[in-house]
Amino acid sequence: MTYVVVGAGPSGVVAAETLRQADAETEIVLIGEEPEPPYSRMAIPYYLTGKIDEAGTYLRKTDGHYDTKNITYQQGKVESVDAEAGKLNLHGGGSQDYDKLLICTGASPIKPPVEGLDQPGVHHCWTLEDARQIIGLAHEGADVVLIGAGFIACIILEALVERGVNLSVVEMEERMLPRMMDEIGGDMIKRWCVNKGVNVQTGRRVTKLDAAGGAGEDRLTVNLDDGTEMPAHLVVVAAGVASNTGFLQGSGVEVKTGIVVNNHLESSVAGIYAAGDCAEGPDFSTGGWSVHAIQPTAVDHGRIAALNMAGKPTPYRGSLVMNVLDTMGLVSVSFGAWEGVEGGERATIVDDDQFRYLRLEFDGERLVGALSLGRTDHVGVLRGLIQNRAPLGEWKAILMDDPNKFMDAYVAHSQ
Repeated sequence: MTYVVVGAGPSGVVAAETLRQADAETEIVLIGEEPEPPYSRMAIPYYLTGKIDEAGTYLRKTDGHYDTKNITYQQGKVESVDAEAGKLNLHGGGSQDYDKLLICTGASPIKPPVEGLDQPGVHHCWTLEDARQIIGLAHEGADVVLIGAGFIACIILEALVERGVNLSVVEMEERMLPRMMDEIGGDMIKRWCVNKGVNVQTGRRVTKLDAAGGAGEDRLTVNLDDGTEMPAHLVVVAAGVASNTGFLQGSGVEVKTGIVVNNHLESSVAGIYAAGDCAEGPDFSTGGWSVHAIQPTAVDHGRIAALNMAGKPTPYRGSLVMNVLDTMGLVSVSFGAWEGVEGGERATIVDDDQFRYLRLEFDGERLVGALSLGRTDHVGVLRGLIQNRAPLGEWKAILMDDPNKFMDAYVAHSQ
């Protein structure tokens, strides 16, 4: 038996290690596309600020970690999958046979259709190589434009501010974090950023990037749809990501937004599994299928897929929308069906002056979603109440009247 794991991010590494725990003898091959050892993309902002070095981003810090676990790690790019033959065709002409395959190829940044994005000085912030390029340009006092104000963009935002740049953010939606926060939360985060010296333009599109450098200086002009021109030494593009699934064409594996998997994380082709940002799996809140591109989901996917591959049936309950973000000291959180459900009820409490906001979403007597802004006390309890799916009884009315009592509700239902 040969297990092959394609993709060496958190889901792939955890899967390979779980397979080894489940089977001490079987051959395990872990294939990563990038030249560096497996690392965490979520650690890149800490590398940008100098809080860690490159080695600090590595998922496993011990030299020879994969060798000691008898996991064969190799760099390579999969060009196609021959499911009938059980073979991966690799870039450069090589191949790798497998008996069972786990695809953990993650996602890649979306490149918006904007003229001029191919010029020097324009980078995504997705790989360690991207980070090296950004470090070389994002010096103190540099003019930097960040395209996008979603979750990933806001993580990058804080790192750029810490580097002392003059930062402008352009977001095409009407608020920051449009897929994590409602209007109240998104506007509150925008106001917080502006108060910290960041120029935030929401409801605006970048239409074109022009070279504007003088002698010996590389500069860009970022043009917006309202005629605004922004000077930039560096443009960072963070306009979302898309699952890496193109190499599966012709394989028979069903792909929609991501690789469609069942509640054992197996694809439409027997023996081929998927995990992490490339997998479209069960959604805890909706009962449907979704791609949840967050590291906790990737890790859960990797572990559960590996157990199922190893013959240890382990159903997956479904991933929960879960975002936790610290934007220059303002903590924002969203869990579950935070936008609400049809026929549901909502309780909110807002303190604009203190940048505090809490929104609870109910379906009958159950808490199904929540937003929190400006507080760190017990917010993880909201996740617990949602995942428990327990009717709140009299506590539903109490929380509708005072959402701040969610901790009391949790304690009452834990006894």
